[in-house]
Amino acid sequence: MPSYGFYFAIILVYGAVDAMACLGLNFEFGVAGISNFGFIIFQAMGAYTAAVLSMPNAAHSNGGFQQYVLGWHLPWPLPWIGAAIAGGLLALPFVFLVGKRLRGDFAAVGLLVSAVLLNLLVTNYVPLFNGAAGISLVPAPFQSIWNTQGLGYQFSYGAVATILTIGVYFLVKRLTESPFGRSLRAMRDNDIVADSLGKDLRAQRTSVLILGGMIAGLSGAILVGFITLWAPSAWGYAETIVLFAAIIIGGAGNHKGAVLGAIIVPLGFEEITRYLPPVGNPELVPALEWVAIGLLIVLFLWFRPNGILPERRRILSHDKNDPATLAPPETGDLAREMSAAVPDDLSDDHSDALIKIGNVDRLNFRDLLRLGEPVNDHRVILSTNGLTKTFNGVTVVSDVTISINQGRLTGMIGPNGAGKSTTLAMLAGTLSPSSGQIFYEGRDITSLPSNKRALAGMVRTFQLASEFKKLTVLENLVSAIPHQSGDSFFGALRGKRYWGAEDRANIERAKDVLDGFGLFQYADAYAGGLSGGQRRLVEIMRALLAEPKVLLLDEPMAGVHPNLAHKIGDQLTRLCDSGMTIVMVEHELSLMDAFCDPVIVLAEGRVLAQGTMAELRLKEEVVEAYLVG
Repeated sequence: MPSYGFYFAIILVYGAVDAMACLGLNFEFGVAGISNFGFIIFQAMGAYTAAVLSMPNAAHSNGGFQQYVLGWHLPWPLPWIGAAIAGGLLALPFVFLVGKRLRGDFAAVGLLVSAVLLNLLVTNYVPLFNGAAGISLVPAPFQSIWNTQGLGYQFSYGAVATILTIGVYFLVKRLTESPFGRSLRAMRDNDIVADSLGKDLRAQRTSVLILGGMIAGLSGAILVGFITLWAPSAWGYAETIVLFAAIIIGGAGNHKGAVLGAIIVPLGFEEITRYLPPVGNPELVPALEWVAIGLLIVLFLWFRPNGILPERRRILSHDKNDPATLAPPETGDLAREMSAAVPDDLSDDHSDALIKIGNVDRLNFRDLLRLGEPVNDHRVILSTNGLTKTFNGVTVVSDVTISINQGRLTGMIGPNGAGKSTTLAMLAGTLSPSSGQIFYEGRDITSLPSNKRALAGMVRTFQLASEFKKLTVLENLVSAIPHQSGDSFFGALRGKRYWGAEDRANIERAKDVLDGFGLFQYADAYAGGLSGGQRRLVEIMRALLAEPKVLLLDEPMAGVHPNLAHKIGDQLTRLCDSGMTIVMVEHELSLMDAFCDPVIVLAEGRVLAQGTMAELRLKEEVVEAYLVG
């Protein structure tokens, strides 16, 4: 019977370590969208740090057969604290790999290569890490006063590990359920759009990587204190694949799913193989274990990509009159979840027809967007000088010099390939110009990042609908509101008592806008499940809630019902009367006729003409380039 007791104690410790590691990786990958294929080196770093902080001086211990640094022989819990700090510090160099330049698959490959290189370094650099031999005889916590081989010690160790894992679970849950967590999920879904709304991607990724590294480091410290040895061969990059498999199977983005996946994959598979009968080749069982894990990943990605416990849909509207908004999300694939979140009696065609009933006219945009008293002196607020953009030797925009007056709705037209969207992207900072200058409120902002331009009041929409697909419609809107107190790592740590009241007020603002546009019934539906016209409206509403001074709209009315498009046009002109400046790229010339003055015509990347639509129709070069037919 005692042997079973020791077995369960070991299971408790290993389960806590695996669950803690999966929680850290799930926060990085499932919540923030960072594919950290080098995650295992953070765990290894924590384990090594805890070991050497626990060990006595290398020159006076174990006959001097081991080489390592520090050897401070610190009492518990200082080695574990040091391990968490070391894991966080190790994350700092990786911030440059997953900053604004290197993202997605490229960042994943960069992190994986870094993990392999560091493992090779550790394995071969003897003076610092003792090479492939690693470190043995690591002192266990309290071994001088407690029998570490006793059942009581083993269960106590497992209990401490479990308590720390529970603490980590509530920490990542607190962050995920905050406005900061909402911004992380927006970054995961579409980082370019999140950046254009003022989110500091580098700061967000830094916070996520440091916290993930600290969690990994702590899990490594718990493990090395229990097994009392450390060897680099145990921390290969393949171990990260096991953790990824656990998250995919459990449910990426769901912290309970991460814990479940840890129990099923790294813990469950390892224990199952203990009971398999011996075969001729001793390497066969470990190999089959990898085959089984690989098959599980493929099967889940194909048949159940959201895992056993999918990321839950956040209900923000609290509309008790609509049972659909209170229903739990479906557990199938994303398409089924999205369609389940939309009322069944509204197909795409019907819903596009129904959005015209929105009562946009009743909205008080000045209050909702916090515009203050009308200020409209028609000064030049945005201008360019010789703006040029070249892609692989092909000039797309050439020597564009324009001036945009404050309080005007300026249109921009031109044939396909004229450079309209490219010009708009350079104004917003999404693209860097090859040459030329951009001035905003008299200041040269050519080198200013797009997120800082957004915070300064320049907000854009995109030519293709760019909603955050796995955020609800209401979350899409609320995520755009700037200067939220809970939209930072430390603000989120302070909890709902700090940011809750403000967040509820922001949600009410977003609900008012949503209701005015006639889409309130979709408040808690996934934005990726809406029709094309509805997604356009979500993008317009989101841009407005970003509280812009200058709003850059790239074909905002594409797919929107004509009646509603003209209602929105009326509101845009009212916003201009209140001091907002709008630049709108649009192919629908009736909208340009009705609302835009002046209109800039681009052709072959150059400014062809500027004036009212009536004046432009009299210019032969404009008619030939664009208006014929």
